Amino acid sequence: MQWLSTTEDAIPEGLGWLSALEASRIDDIRFTKRRTEYLLRRAVGKLAATTVLGLDRSPQTFARVELLNRMSGAPYVLVDGAPAGIDISLSDRAGVAVALVSPPGTLAAGTLGIDLEIVEPRTAGFVRDYLTEPEQRYVAARLESHGSDGWNAAANLLWSAKEAALKVLRVGLRADTRTVEVTIDHAVRPDGWGAMTVVGRDGTVFPGWWRRDGDFVLTIAYRAPSAPPALLPGGADLGGAIPTHSWLTRPTT
Repeated sequence: MQWLSTTEDAIPEGLGWLSALEASRIDDIRFTKRRTEYLLRRAVGKLAATTVLGLDRSPQTFARVELLNRMSGAPYVLVDGAPAGIDISLSDRAGVAVALVSPPGTLAAGTLGIDLEIVEPRTAGFVRDYLTEPEQRYVAARLESHGSDGWNAAANLLWSAKEAALKVLRVGLRADTRTVEVTIDHAVRPDGWGAMTVVGRDGTVFPGWWRRDGDFVLTIAYRAPSAPPALLPGGADLGGAIPTHSWLTRPTT
């Protein structure tokens, strides 16, 4: 597996880098936030997909690579209208987007999920409403040992891990986040990844990885055990990325 992050600066100018179908859907997006997120996810997805597939990053090639969505919302990749033979998961938060891509020829829909969150304040109500009792105790323990940053980092990390696992299930946040429970291993490898495990109520286990880079936490969940993903070249440094909300200056298009 391989991953890539990028920022809004990487969104190409104009719409010529989108396929005809992707561009046609822009017309229906009225709010700037949603429009920017739509473009940002396609920018990071096309950057990752073209790199893995050995294609160039020209606008013409980007237009050949389509990032479409299944009925569940899960993305998939076409090249010249045909399946690209890779699995992909995307996430964006505050002007930054990430993509997780499987190697060519290993496509198996529903094998991976990625999620990106900011380490931002989370209330006791949030922790109580969205986390299981063992997870609530974990967040409280991080507050005792690391203060408010420990609380916020833990709450956002668990939330992110749940989203990653629910993406593997192809249900997303339509499901109750308490139907899966996260365990975090705080032994971080030299490459910045730490192990985590997500377990569903039916006993299904989703092994995965997490990392903290600056203001962001990133989580990855798999169907089966796998090594942490390698970083693809040509992306942005997630650790140096600054959360932005550019849409606030112009909420509607």
